[in-house]
Amino acid sequence: MNDLCADIGYKSINHVGEELCGDHVDIVEENENSTVIVLADGLGSGVKASILSTLTSKIISTMMAAGLPIEECVSTIAGALPVCSVRGVAYSTFTIIHLKNNEIAEIIQYDNPHVIIFRNDREYEYPKTEMHIGGKKIYKTSLRLQEGDVFVAMSDGCPHAGMGGKYNFGWKREDIAGFMQALVAGGYTAKNLSTMLVDECDNLYGHKPGDDTTACVVKIRKREPMNILFGPPSNRDDANRMMSLFFSKEG
Repeated sequence: MNDLCADIGYKSINHVGEELCGDHVDIVEENENSTVIVLADGLGSGVKASILSTLTSKIISTMMAAGLPIEECVSTIAGALPVCSVRGVAYSTFTIIHLKNNEIAEIIQYDNPHVIIFRNDREYEYPKTEMHIGGKKIYKTSLRLQEGDVFVAMSDGCPHAGMGGKYNFGWKREDIAGFMQALVAGGYTAKNLSTMLVDECDNLYGHKPGDDTTACVVKIRKREPMNILFGPPSNRDDANRMMSLFFSKEG
């Protein structure tokens, strides 16, 4: 294993008047070498959307953490969750970020705003491969991680912010990227970055969000080793040896 690790943070705000959020973020760590992050956006808002997004994220993250292919995950979701009888459209959209050995990131995107990646504090244009699974267009990306990489995933509540108000057609993706670039360069934690993005969306909505809004940020940083000592030893003659061993450790 290399000396990289992932700092993960997210924040959501509910559609105005709703007690439940129609977006859901799920994080599954199968082991220290595999982390699956899923951001799902349920159709509509309120209880129905909350149930759909929670089921979607739980099923996908659990299956992917178990090593099952994306084709099987998507087909399972299609069979397990309903389609809107009125609109006949997707039950839930999703973004998946799968970190492998803190070396490789796989990004799988279905109908959510595309993930924004920053590398060396600048927006990074990454390749996408288009796939068709069960009649659905899926975009898949695989790239090698570098220290300082930042991934910004979001539900469509972010680009919808300000629509009909400050921005006629919402907050464009390139404008969101410009807003985040200055913050990424500031060295903030993943939780702080996601909070600042969602708070800005809330401001653009006039603090009355017209959609559930979620941002999830993954920041790749160097691992910082830490050792914790519990004592004293059962045999007091071992005290000096225990302390010597402890202070010889890294961190």
